[in-house]
Amino acid sequence: MSDETRSPWFLPVIYVGGLIFGLGLAVSGMARPEVVLDFLQFDDFGLVFVMGGAAVVTGITFAVATRYLDRAPLTASEYTRRVKEFDRNVVVGGVVFGVGWGLSGICPGAAYASFGVGNYPILWAIGGMFLGAYAQGYVRSLTGSEEGT
Repeated sequence: MSDETRSPWFLPVIYVGGLIFGLGLAVSGMARPEVVLDFLQFDDFGLVFVMGGAAVVTGITFAVATRYLDRAPLTASEYTRRVKEFDRNVVVGGVVFGVGWGLSGICPGAAYASFGVGNYPILWAIGGMFLGAYAQGYVRSLTGSEEGT
């Protein structure tokens, strides 16, 4: 997709959406590792409602948008379904994600919001995410593996 086909509103909407997402994470408590760890240890089920509410809003939005719009409003790209092969990389990635989430008490998206609300020790987890992403890219470059489309 080239920049010419994008709406001039593309980047502003992305930034505003990120701000709203971060605010929602902060207000809901998902940016606090202790709340997330309580959820993962089955002590507090409040985040089920946060994630469930987000899933419902997203599902309705995609159902309506794909039914009544032929192209994405901001990118002019056609709506298509991306089918990803279920392979070893998906399993390993899921395990690494889950272990990282359990150890740090925060998922990657919420880590940035957590930093934004003053949780500065979360920088260790963010640093680990960057190191892990770099290591994954390095290993893939050595093995000649390409990311699936």
